[in-house]
Amino acid sequence: MAQRKGSRQRTLAPGRMTRSSHLPILALLLISLSSGGCAVVEKDRRAVALQAATHGYQSALRWGYYETALGFLHPDQRKTGALPETFEELRVTGYDVTQPPVIQADESAVQVVAIDYLFEDAQVVKQLTDRQVWRWDDVTNTWWLHSGLPRFTPIGTGRATR
Repeated sequence: MAQRKGSRQRTLAPGRMTRSSHLPILALLLISLSSGGCAVVEKDRRAVALQAATHGYQSALRWGYYETALGFLHPDQRKTGALPETFEELRVTGYDVTQPPVIQADESAVQVVAIDYLFEDAQVVKQLTDRQVWRWDDVTNTWWLHSGLPRFTPIGTGRATR
């Protein structure tokens, strides 16, 4: 290659890199950042799914859609498919989350709620504390309720706990 008169050949000092030599390092950096980012995205997606499941379950109970609430139970827990008899005259009058769910390392979450309810024939408001155990299912990509439906008691004292 002939050099033109007056042009200087560019030489690099030892340890300096050209722009093209930065590309492999930049690519490696982007790959490592994106692989760590995938775990964060997956965790966020599960958190959003848990929030949707717990809110859907809350709405189903609160508005009297007990068959829908039954659908949030893990399939092994709803083999009979029938609601307990106590749900026939039940009306939920309040549903307050006292401990929001936090996803644990074992892909489970516990939520604690206070549920106010009454039976149409008695018209006495009662309250129970419901400790809900939710577990993530990798096969169906779904949060399932494993603790069962709340145990509404028509007789006895005003508070019940599960």
